[in-house]
Amino acid sequence: MNASSVWHTPGHTGRYRERVFAARERLAAEHADLRGMQQRVLTDLVGFNASTRFGRRHGFGRVLTVDDFREAVPVRDYADHAALIERTAAGERNLLSADAPAVYFTSSGSTGAHKKVPVTPRFMRTTFMPFYFAAWAPLIEHFPDVLDRPDAVLNLKHDPLSAPPTTGDGRPHVGASQVDFGARFGEPLSAEPGTGAPWAVLPVPTEPGDHLERAYLRLRLAVQSDLRALIGINPAMVAAVPYQLNLWWPRIVKEVRDGTLGGLPHRAPDPERAAELEHLAEYFGTVRPAHVWPRLRAIFCWTTGVASLYLPALREEFGPGVTVLPAPVAASEGPVGVALDRHASAGSLVASASVYEFVPADQDLAPDSATLLPHELEAGRDYHVVFSHVGGLYRYAVGDVVRVVDVSGGVPRLEYAGRGGRSDAAGERLRDAEVVRALHTALGSGGLALRNVACRVEPAAGATAGATAGPAEHGAPRYVFAIAPRSPWHAAETVRFTAALDRGLAAQSAGYAQARSAGRLAAPAVRLLDAEAFDRDWHEAVAEGVRPTQVKDRLFRQDDALWERLTRDPRAPLA
Repeated sequence: MNASSVWHTPGHTGRYRERVFAARERLAAEHADLRGMQQRVLTDLVGFNASTRFGRRHGFGRVLTVDDFREAVPVRDYADHAALIERTAAGERNLLSADAPAVYFTSSGSTGAHKKVPVTPRFMRTTFMPFYFAAWAPLIEHFPDVLDRPDAVLNLKHDPLSAPPTTGDGRPHVGASQVDFGARFGEPLSAEPGTGAPWAVLPVPTEPGDHLERAYLRLRLAVQSDLRALIGINPAMVAAVPYQLNLWWPRIVKEVRDGTLGGLPHRAPDPERAAELEHLAEYFGTVRPAHVWPRLRAIFCWTTGVASLYLPALREEFGPGVTVLPAPVAASEGPVGVALDRHASAGSLVASASVYEFVPADQDLAPDSATLLPHELEAGRDYHVVFSHVGGLYRYAVGDVVRVVDVSGGVPRLEYAGRGGRSDAAGERLRDAEVVRALHTALGSGGLALRNVACRVEPAAGATAGATAGPAEHGAPRYVFAIAPRSPWHAAETVRFTAALDRGLAAQSAGYAQARSAGRLAAPAVRLLDAEAFDRDWHEAVAEGVRPTQVKDRLFRQDDALWERLTRDPRAPLA
């Protein structure tokens, strides 16, 4: 039984609720003994994998404590694991894990290269499934009507493939949102909200790489349903919905009226609903999700990083009473934190998922980096994440930085703060989180709002036309910020914002302050884009074949071609 049909079986909703709430209770109970749980995870993973090639090479049989583990295994990233992963994907076994992978999750890093993350049945049972079920508890507890009907939720990330690509050992190599956990891992209750909707498995044929057409078809079907929640995980997907409604509106209305889907006969014509939709557009002069789905009450997606700058205003597009619940702090390689309540951004550490270590974010990661354990973290500080789990990743630096929001009962609550890389043109060593916090301060100082933002380093002499900045400091490079305002900014507001942003960056980063003081960096520049610039850019990336879940907000955009695509005048002819 596939994920779509399981929601229509008698009693499924009740069983699903019980499983979700039981998972949350289990994770919360584990917090009573965080250190003991972490030790048990370590004992299990080295014991289970002691006879693997990696386990023998690093003496897992002699590892009893975290200190032993630190001494035996250096901090490693994907590249350090890649050789054994590739050999596993080609068919060799017992290299990283004693359990054979059943699937490989694909993940695009900051370089855009696709990783192969081995996913074993043991990993799914012990690391993935408990956090995965618990993640839905706040949504279905506080918005129970999302489970009343299969079509009450528009799940933007659910995109199953009938013929997924495979690795050399014949295992699927797909995104986590493209895996049927029921069929692959014997977890029929794992089908998440929205996967039983009429659009979950599209009833008309589409090309596998035509992600935009599939997005259109789902939206066209959803306008005839009474949505109560929207699941996006990646907030850029959520931000695209208002744009898509307006972009595709004439086609949507016509197909509703004609009863077609993608130009093919689908169901009875619905001229009454088509007339309602037409009236909405005429009355309001635009189309907002709140108009189409007036009873929508919840959005589930990441709420931090760049998204924290635009989500408050975006939420209003979906309705003034809509709540945005945070998706887990997690990567394709494994979970870190999951919200067990309605906190707006943070999740509690998933104590039984991995052995967790952390490095202060101001330090560069190295194989011999000194690490902190979960009980040693401090509230208000940023840290690199390093984890180890039974699926075969050991002291793995995932590349993300988290911020400790608070510590409750000795257990840290974490929010995603950005990627761990730095932008460093003149010794400023800026991280995502520092720039986002500076942007928050500068926006707040002038009462301004934006739709999205990106930045890059440019030589001062080549500052972009239309950018606002002070005089160049002896030809020093500067940061140029491309901003799509929520509403138009006046020239004086832009000047004040730019100055406030400069001060905010200096306050966040000692390296930036020193580079500015020494004249190695010029004052930043701001380039204002039209309101739909980032929406068009997102659509162009998806049109080129990138899966929507992987077209994420990217703050630093140094690639010349991608910067040109984002910032070009939409009225200018294409080269």
